[in-house]
Amino acid sequence: MSNYYQKEIETASREEILKIQNEKIVKQVKHVYENVPYYRNLMDQKGVKPEDIQSVDDIKKLPFLTKDDLREAYPYGLLGTDLKNCVRIQSTSGTTGKRVVAFYTQHDVDIWEECCARAIMAAGGTSDDVCQVSYGYGLFTGGPGLNGGSHKVGCLTLPMSSGNTDRQLQFMMDLNATILCCTPSYAAYLGESLAERGYKPEDNKLKAGIFGAEPWTEEMRRSIEKSLGIKAYDIYGLTETSGPGVSFECEEQTGMHINEDHFYAEIIDPKTGEVLPEGSKGELVFTSLDKEGFPLLRYRTKDICILSRKKCSCGRTHVKMTKPLGRSDDMMIIRGVNVFPSQIEAVLLKEGYTPNYQIVVDRVNNTDTFDIYVEYSPEQFSDKIAVVQAQEKALNGAMRSMLGIGPKIHLVAPKTITRSEGKAVRVIDKRKLHD
Repeated sequence: MSNYYQKEIETASREEILKIQNEKIVKQVKHVYENVPYYRNLMDQKGVKPEDIQSVDDIKKLPFLTKDDLREAYPYGLLGTDLKNCVRIQSTSGTTGKRVVAFYTQHDVDIWEECCARAIMAAGGTSDDVCQVSYGYGLFTGGPGLNGGSHKVGCLTLPMSSGNTDRQLQFMMDLNATILCCTPSYAAYLGESLAERGYKPEDNKLKAGIFGAEPWTEEMRRSIEKSLGIKAYDIYGLTETSGPGVSFECEEQTGMHINEDHFYAEIIDPKTGEVLPEGSKGELVFTSLDKEGFPLLRYRTKDICILSRKKCSCGRTHVKMTKPLGRSDDMMIIRGVNVFPSQIEAVLLKEGYTPNYQIVVDRVNNTDTFDIYVEYSPEQFSDKIAVVQAQEKALNGAMRSMLGIGPKIHLVAPKTITRSEGKAVRVIDKRKLHD
C-alpha cells in the first residue's frame, strides 16, 4: 500500500489536475509578464500577450527559455518579485559557464519541500524513519531540498552533507538510518566502503535510498540495492525549477511522477522546438506553475526523455517521465557516432565491472581518440598481462556492439579512479570543438 504525503492531489483525476494547471498558468503568465521585463520582452518579440494564454493548451504560443537566457539575465534579470520577498538563493555548480542563481520566496521553499516530502513518502518514508541526507548542502539544491522534505514528513533528519565517509558510516550504523539520500555514485561508494569494513548488507537498517543529481542505469540501481540491501528510488529536479522533487519514483520503479500541480511538462523536438505527442522521445521542457521568486516559463532542460500516462499501481495519477535517456548537450559525438555515458555504464555493469570509470576523448591528427578507464573490483584484479589484455579485448567488443564504435579499454587497479562525493566527473573531453 502506497504512502502519500498529499493523497488528494497525488491521486487527483486528470480533469482535476488540468483544472489546477489551467487556473495556475493564466495567473502565472500574467505575473511573469508584469514582473519580469526580460521575459516580457521575449513575449513582445513573439507577439504574445498574457490574455492569449487561457489554458495549458496555449503554452506552446510562449517563447522558450534556455540556459543561455539565464546566463544573460544573471543575476536579477529573471527575478519575479521584489528582492525583499525572497528568503533564499540556490545555485547550480556552474560547470558549463556562469552560475545560475535561483531565488525563492518562503512560499517557493514550502512547495519545494512538500514535493520532496512526497518523494520520501513514495519511497516508504514515515515519521518513524531516520533520513540520512548525504547530498551536498549550501548552494547545491540536493541537501536543502531533501532536508526540508524529511522535516515535513517528520523523519529524524541526519544533515550529513557529502563527504567524510567514516562519519557517514558511523552515523548510519549508530543512529540506525533507514533512508539514504545522495548521488548514486556516492551510494555505490558507501556500499563498497561498508563491505571493506566487514559489514554485510543486512547489518545496516537502511530500507530505501533516494538517489539523483546524475545519470544512472538500471544495472547500477540493482548493484546499489544489492550492496546496501535497500530499494533504490530515483528523484529528478533542476535548480532552475526549484531542485530535487520535480519528479520522483514510486514503488513501481517504472518512471518518475512529475508533480503536475506545480510543474507543467512538455516534450519537444530538440531541433525544431515542435511539441511532440505523448509517448514520443524528445527534450523535456518545464513551466513552473506557481513559483514566485524565479518563475520560469517553458524552460528547456536539455534532458531527453519520454512521458507516459499509463495507469500506475501506486495509485498516483501524475504523468511519469522516464529517467533521462541522455542529454541533448552531454551527448558526445565521437567519429560521427552519438555516444552517451549512460550507454557505457550499462555495458560495464552488464559485463560485471564496477561503475567507476572515466571516458577520455581527444583529437589527434584530426581523428578522435576514445579511451575508457575502468576500475577492477578487488576480486577481479589481475596482474597477469595476458589476462588483462583478453578482458580489455572482450570489453572492447561489448562496447563496440552497444555504441557502434570501439573505444580503447584500460582496466586499472581498484581505487585508482578519483571517487566523487558530489557529481561524478565521468567525461574528460580534450577536443577543442568550440572556438
